[in-house]
Amino acid sequence: MGWSFQDKHKLHDELGPLFTLVTPAGNEITVADPGVAHTVLVRRKDYIKPAIMYEQLNVFGRNLNTVNGEDWQRHRRLTAPSFNEKISSLVWDEAGRQAHDMISSWTQQGERGTKDTVVDTATLALHVLTNAAFGAAYPFSEGVSKVSPGHEMTYRDSLSLCLSNIITFAILPKELLSLSFMPRKLQRVGQAAREFQQYMAEMLASERASTKYERTNLMSALVRASDEDADSKASGQDSSKLGLTDDEIFGNIFAYNLAGHETTANTVAFALCLLAAYPKYQDWVREEIRQVQGDYPPSTVGGEQSYEKIFPRLQRCLAVMYETLRLYGSVVFIPRAASSSPQTISLPNPNPNPNNKNETRRDVVIPASTAVNINVQALHTDPHLWGPDALEWRPTRWLQKSSPHKEESFISTAEGQFIPWADGPRVCPGQKFAQVEFVRVIFAALGRYRVVPVPAVGQKDGDGEERARREVRAMVEDSGIQAITLQMREPGRVGLRWVAL
Repeated sequence: MGWSFQDKHKLHDELGPLFTLVTPAGNEITVADPGVAHTVLVRRKDYIKPAIMYEQLNVFGRNLNTVNGEDWQRHRRLTAPSFNEKISSLVWDEAGRQAHDMISSWTQQGERGTKDTVVDTATLALHVLTNAAFGAAYPFSEGVSKVSPGHEMTYRDSLSLCLSNIITFAILPKELLSLSFMPRKLQRVGQAAREFQQYMAEMLASERASTKYERTNLMSALVRASDEDADSKASGQDSSKLGLTDDEIFGNIFAYNLAGHETTANTVAFALCLLAAYPKYQDWVREEIRQVQGDYPPSTVGGEQSYEKIFPRLQRCLAVMYETLRLYGSVVFIPRAASSSPQTISLPNPNPNPNNKNETRRDVVIPASTAVNINVQALHTDPHLWGPDALEWRPTRWLQKSSPHKEESFISTAEGQFIPWADGPRVCPGQKFAQVEFVRVIFAALGRYRVVPVPAVGQKDGDGEERARREVRAMVEDSGIQAITLQMREPGRVGLRWVAL
């Protein structure tokens, strides 16, 4: 489905909001109608996650992202408490610390700038996630790049290899990858899986050995909820309750990493490149940041209280995230499948009777077990939904003022129009986590610095800077699906220089 990023909405302009690909293996329906997309995502029992697509994510155990039915309800009940305001405050503080160190390292590069934006934002996101997941704080410059005692591979390298080889795990079980007759490259992937599982097992043991539930992190929340459920069943209070097994805890921790590491890192990297390419939007965001900084000096930015007061005011920073996700979101399609019974959906009628308002839509029956793919990229670039500039990166589109004296507020979108975190009961539970992390990084980056593209050697200042901005836009547009997320193909093609204000 990687074709949808390049195609945008073109194929649906030609074929309509829904078309069917007929193959010997079965039919696949592709949808780009917001109403239908919302219906499919809300009716989780009628449109389930297809096992053939999600089984590959059970590398370390079943998890919230892969299960259906009652099993999903159990996972949801036990994992939902993990994402709370205490975790958001923790993310705010750690993202700020990591962002400060990351940008400081960039400013030291001087005129040549940095070409490691993607690599460094991945390090930042991993450190934030490690802190939030396990309560382990690392400095940006070192952190999880060090090999821990009893290991042969760093936490970062083991996780990175597992994430980048997620398709490999779909073909070969991880236990087979370490066999002596396997190619050395696959043996290393198998080693990464063993190492990462060992890291998780050590962190789980440390969590259970600590004073009862004294910590605030995702692992402690999972263990707490799971143990409380198991205790409730053991005491006879509720025999229907069942805690998570260790493998299911590992599976959910891996799912958090899969959903919250590369996705957030890539969104931050895309946004920083785009802000460098569009200086007018940098100035627009900085205007808001300066207003907030006037009320909250840097010494007061850390801590739960500042998160609660500052984060809601950074609307423009969040608008930058939304606009980046609209055009360059990590997920370009969402796969579902009709359940074991036929399903009926309502579509716009291409030939309505002008004298009968009831004929504006028509019902379509989807046969049982038919694959239904929601084309997120087409929904996010539909000119009928977003206007004639649907393909233009314009974060100002997200905010409006009802009057000159009112504060800016977000526009309302139709149900199913903007779904970077999916929709309905299976919406991504880490949505707020990602928003807080992204906004905190932008707040730290643009409050004290300006980012500009580095012109090619020999280019004059004026012409060179404009050409460099065009090259950054081309670099961003030259993206594609790698493993399972959208990424820039050559993120080091153009350097970015950070200048103190």
